[in-house]
Amino acid sequence: MAHLRLTNSLSSPLPNKLVPFSSQSLILHRPFFFAKPKPLIRFARRNGPPLVLAAVGQAEPNRLPQTNTPQVLPGEKEDLPSKSQEQGSQLRNRVVFGLGIGISVGGVVLAGGWVFATALAAAVFTGAREYFELVRSHGITEGMTPPPRYVSRVCSVICALMPLFVMYRGHIDVSVTSAAFVLATALLLQRGSPRFAQLSSAIFGLFYCGYLPSFWVKLRCGLAAPALNTRIGATWPILLGGQSHWTVGLVATLITISSVIAADTFAFLGGKAFGRTPLTSISPKKTWEGTIIGFCGCIVTSVVLSKVFSWPISLLSAIALGVLNFFGSVFGDLTESMIKRDAGVKDSGTLIPGHGGVLDRADSYVFTGALAYNLIKTILPLYGV
Repeated sequence: MAHLRLTNSLSSPLPNKLVPFSSQSLILHRPFFFAKPKPLIRFARRNGPPLVLAAVGQAEPNRLPQTNTPQVLPGEKEDLPSKSQEQGSQLRNRVVFGLGIGISVGGVVLAGGWVFATALAAAVFTGAREYFELVRSHGITEGMTPPPRYVSRVCSVICALMPLFVMYRGHIDVSVTSAAFVLATALLLQRGSPRFAQLSSAIFGLFYCGYLPSFWVKLRCGLAAPALNTRIGATWPILLGGQSHWTVGLVATLITISSVIAADTFAFLGGKAFGRTPLTSISPKKTWEGTIIGFCGCIVTSVVLSKVFSWPISLLSAIALGVLNFFGSVFGDLTESMIKRDAGVKDSGTLIPGHGGVLDRADSYVFTGALAYNLIKTILPLYGV
């Protein structure tokens, strides 16, 4: 085996072309006499491979090249069953608590009256507390100053009283104006320098967590006209209110809630099966394919239930109710996702195992109650419905 050594020689001839001198060459490039010496290279010629390069004094590798295949540690194999068990436990909790919430909400909606208003007030208070905790989170406080804690607590109590006030007085306009004035006064009289961000986040919380959910009381209890064409009302027990218990408000509330559930369910299943195109960066898991399937499922549910309850009689009215319910649920979901994204959290709370907080479950219903009520109370009467 012949070995040929190559060394750097200082007696090599100078290049024919001169390199222009610049100040950057002194900064970016070191002179040749300050450069680190390069290791000597030898060429080893063998009978097998044509040419092998190796550094002098360095042992030639006698093993196969390493691959990028990750090594699985013994502990990781044990973590796989635990992760699958954890996912199965979360799915079980999600199904069990979801059924429990659905049955409870159905009973509260059927009861109506002060039972419905009180249950809604409790949910509103919990959701308002979760909202102000999100506002005080580290992700949002980097760009704004949150309101003081006592203002957050006062605002949560005011939000909880709004559904009860609507149930007692039938309207909410005066209470919202008074509540906004009280919050603004409390913020202006606080110690230190008040900030506009504190006022804006508190007023939005009052609107988002209190004013909008109160329309569910107006929808369920305010539309007291009997739904005379409903077949279920004809067979409803007298001890539970008889046929007069089935009002337009009860039927509209059941159709609205069922349409929102159908929109969420069909959108989730459609996105899992056919989802390819992201809907928005606010919620990366939502896709256009799932949204379109959820839209169709919401309208179909609204139309089918309108035939079951014989209200509304007009097909266009049922479709319009389904369209409003869908867009209200989507924008309510995206609004809460935007707040959580800025806060840097996945869930608004941990009250409901497998579901998160109250806002995580009720975000799709925040706008739908107000939209459905205004459609039935203002728009449909213009067309004789």
